[in-house]
Amino acid sequence: SDATRRGPPCGVPDRNPTCSPSMNQTLVVLAAGLSSRFGSNKQLAPVGPNEEVLLDYAVHDAKRAGFDHVTFVIRPELARDFQNHVNERFGRQLSVSFAFQDAADLPTGFAVPKNRKKPWGTAHAILAVRDIVLNPFVVINADDFYGAAAYSLLYNHLKDKGTSHTPEYAMIGYTLSDTFSEFGGVSRGICDLTEHGYLQNLVEVKKIESKGDRIGGVTVDGEPVPLNGNETVSMNIWGLTPAVFPVLERQFTQFLTEHAADPDAEFLISSALNEQIAAGDARLKVLPTRDQWIGMTFQKDSMLVKRQLAKLVERGEYPKNLTAWFLEQK
Repeated sequence: SDATRRGPPCGVPDRNPTCSPSMNQTLVVLAAGLSSRFGSNKQLAPVGPNEEVLLDYAVHDAKRAGFDHVTFVIRPELARDFQNHVNERFGRQLSVSFAFQDAADLPTGFAVPKNRKKPWGTAHAILAVRDIVLNPFVVINADDFYGAAAYSLLYNHLKDKGTSHTPEYAMIGYTLSDTFSEFGGVSRGICDLTEHGYLQNLVEVKKIESKGDRIGGVTVDGEPVPLNGNETVSMNIWGLTPAVFPVLERQFTQFLTEHAADPDAEFLISSALNEQIAAGDARLKVLPTRDQWIGMTFQKDSMLVKRQLAKLVERGEYPKNLTAWFLEQK
């Protein structure tokens, strides 16, 4: 059925419930990317002292913050690897479900173009959970480390945001200079904020690099963007409610009408939320954090990530063995 195509498999391997359990807040982990610049499936690349991957640390931090359910958005061909990893690491200690980002999950009247080789983007990935996530939720990338404070900030912000007339969402804001890669250009959402800390406008900037005392990138249209490194940026960690789903569906239809023929066009959650804010359909609070962000864009980033995680473990901020930690949880 259509609902089955969008949501299942729901639950850990060998379970197939037809609906999502009652829950407080959900962590939605986007793990359907192709990892083209990394060269392999970086979502499951081991970086911790006991072969932990970055998403293991995300689930650890989310559980400590109060989240009681995790939903992974994956590609069908990665289902077995993801289910095995989750089940071995923490799947028996947490409520877990999976959703497929299916390129054919399109509005009526649209079909996948023959030249389309990659998923439709992060906003389309979020739509993959629209039938199984019924409560406030936080969205993250599987291959990013956001720091423990990010999950607590979003959890607390979302507690009472489910019934307001105008939906109020949130994101964690990082400082641009703290999010560079040593090994190539990166893409970031540059944020323009109101005096009260709400997002006013967000511009997607690609190929951001620091060369000497100069920092710069280009817009999606190729226009140069001078930067100073102090800008507040989005690292794709969002606090949302189910109110976002019907608006995203309308936006996706418009996106396909304009861009379906472009094999590289992506329906990005940052751009979609930016449009919602401009139209007055939502407000978005930017919550700053001083925690360390760590990510893997390129293969060479993995060694730096391993060193940084080792320091955090050495300082006692994380257990030496996350699997053992999960087993100790009730």
